[in-house]
Amino acid sequence: MSREWISEGLYQGWRQELSVDRLLARTKSQFQDIAVFENVDLGRVLMLDGVVQITERDEFVYQEMLTHVPLLEHGDAKRVLIIGAGDGGVLRRVLEHRTVEKAVMVEIDGEVIALSKKFLPAIAGDAWNDPRAEVIVGDGIEYVTNAADGSFDVIIVDSTDPIGVGEVLFTDSFYRHCARILSANGIIVNQCGVPFMQADELRDTSARRAQFFDHVSAYVAAVPTYVGGFMTLGVAAKGTVPGRHAADVIRARAEKAGIANTRYWTPEMHVAAFVLPPYIAQNLPR
Repeated sequence: MSREWISEGLYQGWRQELSVDRLLARTKSQFQDIAVFENVDLGRVLMLDGVVQITERDEFVYQEMLTHVPLLEHGDAKRVLIIGAGDGGVLRRVLEHRTVEKAVMVEIDGEVIALSKKFLPAIAGDAWNDPRAEVIVGDGIEYVTNAADGSFDVIIVDSTDPIGVGEVLFTDSFYRHCARILSANGIIVNQCGVPFMQADELRDTSARRAQFFDHVSAYVAAVPTYVGGFMTLGVAAKGTVPGRHAADVIRARAEKAGIANTRYWTPEMHVAAFVLPPYIAQNLPR
């Protein structure tokens, strides 16, 4: 029996293929092409415009590192803004921090939320119903433009690459407003691609943010389905320099926040993730 395969062509000369063992949803929303399917090795998979966004098998790597690192770097984050992340996984991890009082999630494509609730319920768990969560279907850049000064402690941007619907989240205007609405010790983090293949994404994003933040850096996570090596997560801070805390400090903050039973993140992995190989570090502002 022949199997259907779907090809991810993110790069010009390098593709990966995933078997579609059971197609759950395939639709074109107002913003993008959405596919959800089952794969024998990866579980359920969400693809947007032909690019893998999340799989049940390895989502914990990306979600834990995108969330726990900035919140624990901050150390006292009570108000968190999430841009994108329509599958709900980041919202779930943010709300695992019992010290967080409010988490606002702004996702432009309501269809992604609806399909994730229906076909990927384990990703978000009970986060959708948490009283601390406010989920808005809307434009992230419009939201940060209108938000009050200093209204958030941490901003987490979980978007597609800077093409199509995600392009506006990599602009000077967006980062200027993010800096404005962050508190004095505020931190912003967003995915900056796989630098082995997308070095310009990390380089350009870091240069843009350096105009508005005192400290610009990055850390890495090894996400198997994001092909090409380490995924970089770009971080910018208004207060202390990211990545300078000892593991014992991060551990104490995690215990206070109630973070336990992680599968990738640990205090030691947290600290080590900021140690970049030269081919990645060279793309950061000097």
